[in-house]
Amino acid sequence: MQISEMIKKHDPANQFQVLKDSYTQVEYAWNLNIDLSLIDTSKVKNIILTGLGGSAIGGELIQNFFRTELKYPYSVNRNYELPPYANQDTLVLASSYSGNTEETLSALNEAIAKKCQVVCVTTGGKMEEIAKANNIPLGKLLKGYQPRFALWINFFTLLKTLHSLKLVPDQNKNVADVIDLLKRKGEEYSKEKNATLDFAENMVGYIPVIYAVSDYTSVIGTRFKGQFNENSKQHAYFAYFPELDHNEIMGWEGYKPDQINIKLVNILDEEYHPQVKKRIEVTSEVIKKNGGEVVDLKSNEKNAKLKLVDLIYFADWATYYFAVIRNFDPTTIENINYLKSRL
Repeated sequence: MQISEMIKKHDPANQFQVLKDSYTQVEYAWNLNIDLSLIDTSKVKNIILTGLGGSAIGGELIQNFFRTELKYPYSVNRNYELPPYANQDTLVLASSYSGNTEETLSALNEAIAKKCQVVCVTTGGKMEEIAKANNIPLGKLLKGYQPRFALWINFFTLLKTLHSLKLVPDQNKNVADVIDLLKRKGEEYSKEKNATLDFAENMVGYIPVIYAVSDYTSVIGTRFKGQFNENSKQHAYFAYFPELDHNEIMGWEGYKPDQINIKLVNILDEEYHPQVKKRIEVTSEVIKKNGGEVVDLKSNEKNAKLKLVDLIYFADWATYYFAVIRNFDPTTIENINYLKSRL
């Protein structure tokens, strides 16, 4: 069966088209007008993004995106409570696509109680009600997406917020380049034969383990793992250099291919510290020596920001195809819905 026929059979919600049209999310977000007049940037001493799942990935991407440029302490909070240092000098970016994520709403209410400066990013729900009741700036997202498929509208709304507040350098050129990238790659990856489909086909029968580098490309590893889980209904694992060389590398010493099928995916980048590059090389040698298979992924885009977007987009398409060729609907999240109903 050809991939186009499998898509028709297993993707009734047409996430294929959503992926291909990802650039339109960027266009929408960058044209969004958010009234930020109540935010006093002179008082901002640290920034916290609070969110879960697909609504947290955009916040993590901010971390990697501005690795060498963001001059404020910045953290991503994935919990019901804010860190104890959050106070009136903290800018809290509360991100929930649905507007009803209970952990994020709890953290948002705590931010209000602590008199933090707050910006909400959502399609509506209880978060919009809280924002309006407390006169909080609101970045209104476009409805109709699965939260994980709304990454670009989420991320670029967060980016537009930081850009408008002048907390990061001007981003207009980067945004234009990203739109061009997503258009090009969307055309490429939607063809009957393409690199993301090849990757997916070569992963069938294996548990993916993704290795990236802390602060540089860690968001790619987080995203890849989460997309394997949600899109593909597949266990996947993620760790990052150099930390993994102090513990996880020992797990490969007992690896036996006849007992478990694992395939390592290395996220490579030219900007890594020279010793990190050496660590990746030697660690891969160790894994291969013990019978493990290694796949290296690398972007050829022109700068670090575009490389991040490029490889995340690759991961989104690859895990989409991985679902379809394994006869799963990439949209459904039955276990998550069951859990929410029980909670």
